[in-house]
Amino acid sequence: MTKTPAGQIIGYARTSTVDQVAGLEAQLADLTAIGADRIYSEQVSSVAERAQLDIAMAYVRQGDTFVVTKIDRLARSVSGLVAIAEDLKHKGVTLRILNPDIDTSTPMGQLLLNLLGSIAQFEREIMLERQREGIDKAKREGRYTGRQKTAQRHAKKVKEMAAGGAKPVTIAKELGISRASVYRLLSSSEQSR
Repeated sequence: MTKTPAGQIIGYARTSTVDQVAGLEAQLADLTAIGADRIYSEQVSSVAERAQLDIAMAYVRQGDTFVVTKIDRLARSVSGLVAIAEDLKHKGVTLRILNPDIDTSTPMGQLLLNLLGSIAQFEREIMLERQREGIDKAKREGRYTGRQKTAQRHAKKVKEMAAGGAKPVTIAKELGISRASVYRLLSSSEQSR
């Protein structure tokens, strides 16, 4: 693997579809204008595998600056942005986002990134709280019984197959459950007799 000379500017550009050629060209022009030594680009959805981003993240070395034109070109969410920023920080790499102007080598850039991380954590906590409240309400109204255990859904079929002479290993493979679950279901049916 070739070593990266210290202090390189590594750019990353992404558009969601091949129809967004002008958007990709604009990003590449912006990254070239700031003097990027290397630019990785791709035209993939933010939810697809981003091979060029992975390659760029593997390439950067301590002292480098990783640059993108906008937050949404780099991360799917604020929490994703924070995770990428942490990976870069551990490598000794500065993250710079051109719009809005965030540069993690400055105290203000660090503050902005930390604020974004705090907001992401706050959103997650609120979402979990709402989920818990919804489950509690559904339980009070008798509409929530929880998730049925996977093996329990197959109890009747397990008993039928066992009665038909199928071995537990065969039953487990066919139904996609563990052998232990098959034995447990068969044992519980014998005890309930």
